[in-house]
Amino acid sequence: MNVFATLGAQSAANRADIGFRPQSRLSGRPADLAHALRPLYSLHPVLSSRYVVKGWLDRGALSVLYGESNVGKTFLALDLAMHVAAGMDWHGHRVPSGERWAGPVIYIAGEGGTGLHNRVEAIRCENPELMEHIGNGGDFLLLPVAVDLCTSEDADHLLQVIKSSMDTMPALIVVDTLARTMGNGDENAAKDMGQFVRSVDRLRVETGAHVMVIHHSGKDASKGARGSGSLRAAADTEIELTRSDGVVIARARKQRDMPCDGAFAYRLKNVFLGFDEDGDAVTSAVVEPAEIEKADKRRRASGRTEAALSALSNALAEGGRIINSPDLPSVPVVEVKTWRTYWARLGLTDSDDPQTKGRTFRRHRDALIAQDLVRVSDDFVWRLDTPRTDKADTQPVAAVRADKADMAVAETRHDVSPNHALRGQLPAYAEHQQMLATDKADRQRTQADMSAPQTDGHGHPL
Repeated sequence: MNVFATLGAQSAANRADIGFRPQSRLSGRPADLAHALRPLYSLHPVLSSRYVVKGWLDRGALSVLYGESNVGKTFLALDLAMHVAAGMDWHGHRVPSGERWAGPVIYIAGEGGTGLHNRVEAIRCENPELMEHIGNGGDFLLLPVAVDLCTSEDADHLLQVIKSSMDTMPALIVVDTLARTMGNGDENAAKDMGQFVRSVDRLRVETGAHVMVIHHSGKDASKGARGSGSLRAAADTEIELTRSDGVVIARARKQRDMPCDGAFAYRLKNVFLGFDEDGDAVTSAVVEPAEIEKADKRRRASGRTEAALSALSNALAEGGRIINSPDLPSVPVVEVKTWRTYWARLGLTDSDDPQTKGRTFRRHRDALIAQDLVRVSDDFVWRLDTPRTDKADTQPVAAVRADKADMAVAETRHDVSPNHALRGQLPAYAEHQQMLATDKADRQRTQADMSAPQTDGHGHPL
């Protein structure tokens, strides 16, 4: 090694000792990525909470509030938004206030703001203290026009307005509804939904606000919000609204970074506002909390529906897996077709017609979903009363389906060896083998065995 190489090595060692790093010559996007890299020693737990509504919504996150038409989505979103703007706790759930006040609220009323005027007035009549806290400082801003967050540059224009006209960045932006802010986009197309999500991401990243998107349920309510699954994958929080006997229940169906156990029950209380030009009463409504214990009382399955639920329990006990997927909870699940196989074994229909059997199974499935006892998503089904577990011991969806394919091949080859790796995954297999041994022993009993005064476990004389 020549003298220059030696000096170079010593210089490099010295720079390493003192932690010197030469200035990067990167620029543009590569420089941004380099700056964003974080070594392990710089990662520390985040103990401070940046909630907007504690246990429900976090700053800088995305939520989807969905339910069937006229279930009361806008009433709930408006009520929540008003409490955030006022810095007042939302029906027992903490909202930052005082010096910790999160910030103002922007409510995008894509379906038209005229109806919202009466709803705001109803809140003013029923809860004047809430309105006084909001005051006249622009802490709640209504945007009663359709904003295209999919096929135009409206997201950029809205950001320009926010940054130029607001002293404090918003804490919450409500998009009511997704359908009215898709422009010419198709909510069922992954490409268009992806563009919508990117626009929403820009809003939340550049303002730090939580963005709540109000959406509708699909035809099959058990599969959640309608449209492309890209939205569900991107959402940090999903809140489903269901109604029964005049009571609406809001349940957290997905929480990326907090427990998924939130539930809030409410009724819509009529509020008289005045008379129109014909002398008829003009009314609106406000959210009135209901007792969650009474509202969330699940009906017990009975008859053949209870048998269908029992078939699902058996399927879960013998082949249930916890699958690592953003679309599934941390509980054992099985494929719907597996559930149907167990259901068919019970003979819950007297018909041999495949179509009739299919309709009967779907009727039982839908009844259990309506009773909030089971949930179906992405061809998987699970019981809602199953305790959640740690996601650490999970399998990807692809791995589960591969295992099922291997099992089908093994069954085709009549490979039923107790040492087969697949059999080790079925708790019921050992029990099944024991039952076969018991039956064989019982068949070998003689008349003398049956009359013996003392017998073993299978009736043979001791």
